[in-house]
Amino acid sequence: MNIGRAAKETGLSVKTIRYYEDIGLIEADRAENGYRDFGDRQIGQLQMLAQARHLGFGLEECRRLLALNDDPTRASRDVRALASRNLDAVRAKIRQLRQMEAQLERLIDECHGDDAPDCAILDTMSARAKA
Repeated sequence: MNIGRAAKETGLSVKTIRYYEDIGLIEADRAENGYRDFGDRQIGQLQMLAQARHLGFGLEECRRLLALNDDPTRASRDVRALASRNLDAVRAKIRQLRQMEAQLERLIDECHGDDAPDCAILDTMSARAKA
């Protein structure tokens, strides 16, 4: 199938699919006219990439997942370790987002939110930028 149909089938954009091909994550076949031609194998890889990216895996982790998926002698412990490291990274991001949430809540509470020009949010942010 062509790249447009592959995009619809996988939920990825055409641009993303081209990028994945450019960086060597996938390799599309070529039709006689030179256009990309995606078969079942490539569609499966693209679906796996879409899911992995949705779960927060980085591009190099995705490369490793694809390699593990293609390796019939793989050890599931290698996949599990990769997923565990990703989970640790996701949890770290969640902690960071919770800290950002708390900080924003404090800033909003300190702001009067009226017609006056004084703004605790801007004062705090500009003070930190100057420090």
